[in-house]
Amino acid sequence: MTTVHIPQRMNYPAVAPKVFKAVLALDAAAREGLDPVLLELVQIRASQINRCAYCIDYHTGDARRGGESEDRIYQLSAWEESSLYTAKERAALALTEAVTLLPQGVSDEVYAEAAEHFDDKELAHLIALILTVNAWNRMNVTTRKTPGTR
Repeated sequence: MTTVHIPQRMNYPAVAPKVFKAVLALDAAAREGLDPVLLELVQIRASQINRCAYCIDYHTGDARRGGESEDRIYQLSAWEESSLYTAKERAALALTEAVTLLPQGVSDEVYAEAAEHFDDKELAHLIALILTVNAWNRMNVTTRKTPGTR
C-alpha cells in the first residue's frame, strides 16, 4: 500500500502564537467541569463532521489513553444507530452536530434534551467546548496540520 503525503501549509502556532494561545486558553476553560470521556466523544464527533484528520487522530488517541473502548470510537459516526452511548452522551452528541452544522440551526428539541442532562454551567461549558473544537478543526483543516504530529 502506498500512502500519499499531504504537505502542511502553515505552522499556525509559529505564525500566530497569540491567536493559538488564546484558543488554547478558551479550550482549557471550556473543559472545566465536563466529564473527560464526554469531552473526547464530542471532539471526535465534531472532527469527523469537519473532516479534520489531525483532530480525529489526536482525540481518538486521547480517548483510547483515557480508557475509551474501540467499539465506541468506531461507532461514533453512527451514534444515533448505536446502543453504546448513554442518554447524556447522546444529548451532547446531538448538540455537537447541531452546533457544528450551524446553518441548519440548533432546534429547541436538541437544546432542551441537552438542558435535561446538563445544568446551566455544564451546558455553557459544553457549548464552549463545541465552539473550540470547531475552531481547532477549521485551523487544522485550512493549514493541513499533519496527523500524528503532536
